[in-house]
Amino acid sequence: MGQEIERKFLVANNQWQEWVSRSLDMVQGYLAEAGKVSVRVRVAGDQAWLTIKSATQGMTRLEYEYPVPVAEGREMLDRLTRHAIVAKTRYWVQDGQNTWELDVFHGENDGLVTAELELQREDQEFGTPSWLGPEITHDARYYNSNLSEHPYSLWPEITHRP
Repeated sequence: MGQEIERKFLVANNQWQEWVSRSLDMVQGYLAEAGKVSVRVRVAGDQAWLTIKSATQGMTRLEYEYPVPVAEGREMLDRLTRHAIVAKTRYWVQDGQNTWELDVFHGENDGLVTAELELQREDQEFGTPSWLGPEITHDARYYNSNLSEHPYSLWPEITHRP
């Protein structure tokens, strides 16, 4: 069974930039969302994936990911997505034993920067770097599927600007 356990945070400042090990531009769109599940396609560099995720809020969700040909991934983005495309640059940042994934959003979600850490267990302890802001793991507004339908730039009250 595919499963991911992750914690998600806003980013408080740009101090993380000195620790970047690599980065990758990504675009993704949502093909379907129905109660318990969302289906997305993501294209990043010369790879593409179809991902099925459970809609359960919280740290642990079911996740199944399958590679698809890039040309088909781009066609799905162009022709089948339900809402706006989510564009972002993902940065990998090492902090001790932890590798954080920071997403700097572009387009209609410009100004939003999030950090995610994948865990082995929900109760796993980890260090909190100085650039880490408030936790948003349980706030569905920050799910990429929601950002495609309700972009950050259109939120009536922006709750955080890094």
